[in-house]
Amino acid sequence: MAPRRAAPAWAAASALLIAATLAACVPEPGESPGSGAIGTAEASPSAASTPSPAATGDAAAIPTDCRAILTPGVLDELAGIPLNDPAAGIPTGAQPDGSLACLWRDPSVDTTNLLTTIAYMSRGPALDVLNSLLAQGYACYTPDGGTRCEKTWFSEPDLLPQGRTLFWRDDIMIDTTFSNLAPSGYTAAIVASLYG
Repeated sequence: MAPRRAAPAWAAASALLIAATLAACVPEPGESPGSGAIGTAEASPSAASTPSPAATGDAAAIPTDCRAILTPGVLDELAGIPLNDPAAGIPTGAQPDGSLACLWRDPSVDTTNLLTTIAYMSRGPALDVLNSLLAQGYACYTPDGGTRCEKTWFSEPDLLPQGRTLFWRDDIMIDTTFSNLAPSGYTAAIVASLYG
């Protein structure tokens, strides 16, 4: 029995989807993605991804102001979108454990949002988290003295761009998820604010 040939339209659509997905994963200028394991996690009884409750070693201080960690250009892209609106129903702003949660979301539009959590996380748990993302198809690389992992995809059935970016350095994890809202240079602005 001869193998079936794929329809040309299906092949073209698949190629376009793959190209769009790969283009969305391109790192910011000057950064290069990789695919190898990220360091070696310290031995621990479990692959915990729970943030440490306090800073360790030379960790930078976690900011308490969601706007102050962004550049004017990024803030311009977020203009008109409410920040940390209580109607979202999740804890935002400075948290009792020292972390910061920033939610950019219009409560009347549930498909467009950007959530960032900045929390203390020691090396072992951070490496466990980042290495688990490699197995899920995230692109990981080492810009700005830290490790960054990111992945984008499209929601079903409305095909809105979605994604997640994590950056870890010096016992701090920056974890951002987005749906239909990804300002250019967002993570880089936070990293520059924290580490100079």
